[in-house]
Amino acid sequence: MDELAIPETFNVATAYVDANIAAGRGARPAFYCGERQVTYQEVYEQVNRTGNALRALGVEIENRVMLLLPDCPEFVFSFFGAIKIGAVPVPVNTLLRPPDYRYLLNDSRAKVLIVGEAFLPQIEAIRHELRYLRHLVVVGNAGKDLDYARLLAEASPELEAEPTSKDDMAFWLYSSGSTGFPKGAVHLHHDMLYVSDLFGKEVLQITEDDRTFSAAKLFFAYGLGNNMYVPMRFGASAVLLAERPTPEAVFATITRYRPTLFFGVPTLYAQLLQVEDAPRRYDLSSLRLCVSAGEALPPELFRRWKQRFGLEICDVIGSTEALHVFIANRPGRIRVGSSGQVVPGFEAKIVDEQGREVPVGEEGTLWVRGDSTAPFYWNKHRKTQQTMIGEWLNTGDRFRRDADGYYWFVGRADDMLKVGGIWVSPIEVENTLLEHPAVLEAAVVGAQDQDQLVKPKAYVVLRQGHLPSPALEAELKDFVKSKIAPYKYPRWIEFVDALPKTATGKIQRFKLRQRDS
Repeated sequence: MDELAIPETFNVATAYVDANIAAGRGARPAFYCGERQVTYQEVYEQVNRTGNALRALGVEIENRVMLLLPDCPEFVFSFFGAIKIGAVPVPVNTLLRPPDYRYLLNDSRAKVLIVGEAFLPQIEAIRHELRYLRHLVVVGNAGKDLDYARLLAEASPELEAEPTSKDDMAFWLYSSGSTGFPKGAVHLHHDMLYVSDLFGKEVLQITEDDRTFSAAKLFFAYGLGNNMYVPMRFGASAVLLAERPTPEAVFATITRYRPTLFFGVPTLYAQLLQVEDAPRRYDLSSLRLCVSAGEALPPELFRRWKQRFGLEICDVIGSTEALHVFIANRPGRIRVGSSGQVVPGFEAKIVDEQGREVPVGEEGTLWVRGDSTAPFYWNKHRKTQQTMIGEWLNTGDRFRRDADGYYWFVGRADDMLKVGGIWVSPIEVENTLLEHPAVLEAAVVGAQDQDQLVKPKAYVVLRQGHLPSPALEAELKDFVKSKIAPYKYPRWIEFVDALPKTATGKIQRFKLRQRDS
């Protein structure tokens, strides 16, 4: 594993905020958001003001500060402002419901919540059930609550960083919680540097001349790196989109702000390809690299995107627990259908059920290790034991590795189907269905036949201009049989308007399984 020279006493806010001022970048744009342009000098001053304001509210080292904010400059100020005083910011998903926020606030014991005005009603509904929350700070119209802008106006723009250890808690990220309650992955002060200095520099080759735009939001591990701390590490700029990343909003943002790096998820790339006249209406000529994560990018999407826009998509894989990406395709070295090769700073191995490494070409569960991985889940001892195995992180993903060191995603360990005694990957069946011109999206799960034996069942979203019919169902079954081993074809096909997904765009196959149980 690559080792970075990080001093024992280290506050990570200095490496991303103060360092840009020391490098003479104060006047350079750091963030674009709507009509706003925020320079690195403004980031420095507002981070310091936020840290001082939080201290004035009684926030101390290791206290949690929850952030329920859209992608906006205030998110950046709050995140690094809390870290700079030794507190622990906890960004959370803005698409949840009140019971979810009750769980997150009580589980984290956050003393302060910084919330965007639009999300305030979600908190008001459960406010009387929040045991540990002491202050509500509102970005926008605060009403009777604390006003973020006013607190900052009254605070000093000078702040000396708390002398934390490089191994102190810096921030938490809750998993998407596709099954059960979300798990708080604890990240340390040194973790972000490994993402920036190894993935950002070595794989993305980012410089201060780059401009990033991530459709994945800042509260996700993927978005947080893409569009905040990785560009900040190199004095680059980032484009923040506060609203929902609809295809039209994404295209318009790329055309207006001309980013060089774009980060999306497979679902979004599929939606973008549905905008028929996009090449005529929008300008993507500024992009030098497109990246996809969240789940495996189907080869057909890669081909359609390159044909339509002349751009390749680098498929990568990472996790909240690892903080960011640990396996990635490289520009100019893309192997379509694979997740790429191991990122510098990480090691990977594919193991069997006994934890023994399997030979090249064989399937197994992917374990990774690297210095950006979370040491534990907050208050989840048993889950920590199952996932953080010594230095290794059990991803729960099934992969195979080829002789050239490329990793090929097979599926989640708990999504794999055993049909007639043979393992079947839902991903393979889904990718085959996506090759059919009528199919926009597909998800495959196991369903029981009359003999209570598991067989594949497909849920299919059709492209515009195609209607469900028994004839189309039969055609799709025959299509799959003609492309892959016949026993893998879906015995049933259900046409649906949309697939259930997490906020990161991952298909929630467990919800589809529940529908059939």
